[in-house]
Amino acid sequence: MMELCFFACSHQGARPQNQDKVAHYIGDNSACFILCDGVAGHKGGEIAASLSCQFLLDKISNDEPYSPENVLLLVKQLQQYIQQAQQKNYAYRQMQTTLVTLFIDRKTQQAHWVHVGDSRLYLFRHGYLSQVTSDHSLTQKMKEMGYQMHDIPDNLLMSALGSQKQDMTYSAILPLYDGDAFLLCSDGFWKRHHLALLEHTLRLAQTPEDWLLLINHLSQHQPQDDNYSAIAVWVGSPQESTLLQTLPLDEKVICPAVINPFIGDKH
Repeated sequence: MMELCFFACSHQGARPQNQDKVAHYIGDNSACFILCDGVAGHKGGEIAASLSCQFLLDKISNDEPYSPENVLLLVKQLQQYIQQAQQKNYAYRQMQTTLVTLFIDRKTQQAHWVHVGDSRLYLFRHGYLSQVTSDHSLTQKMKEMGYQMHDIPDNLLMSALGSQKQDMTYSAILPLYDGDAFLLCSDGFWKRHHLALLEHTLRLAQTPEDWLLLINHLSQHQPQDDNYSAIAVWVGSPQESTLLQTLPLDEKVICPAVINPFIGDKH
């Protein structure tokens, strides 16, 4: 049986409430990790996030692995579920949430994921931590088109669950290896911690809990206006590979392309 361990954290920050929600399911055959971030500016974001987590948990708790094709249908059902909830309460007619979900088949030792919005998934493999999702945001879209983004707010989403235009990206199936480590996080988390810091702290950690607590410790004096949440998932024994290549933070070289041969996102 594939060994899995994880640790999750969710903090309110300076916001009046925490609209981030995290959830997980670990069975003998499958596992799933879920992170949702209720969209600010529309009343009921925390409700949309909670509904999404609970909907997915209810569907996946039978311990049967989900294929990417089944996940596609599942998230479409979730979109309809949120829209029905919007119609039942006029005050929440525009409630929306982001979503990033990691699915793991423990028998075949494979993983895949789906995301909507700007909550992210990172993967540590071959000595490097890389972002494997691309934000559904106006800032990301402008970057891809080669434009400068000096005055564009970085929280304008192109897609979210509950929005009229709902798009999602799901990955191809990824073989898992002993030592892989995943990080699911909301925008309040990744905007606070640059990639080099996330990787550097991972190299110093011996458990998922060590990793997230160390990140928070090193950033405790930074102002934090937004909610910030994360789930760290380790496959096997990542510490045996992370601790082999501990480098000073200013000597880091980030190489996202190292895992590109494994990734095949579809729209």
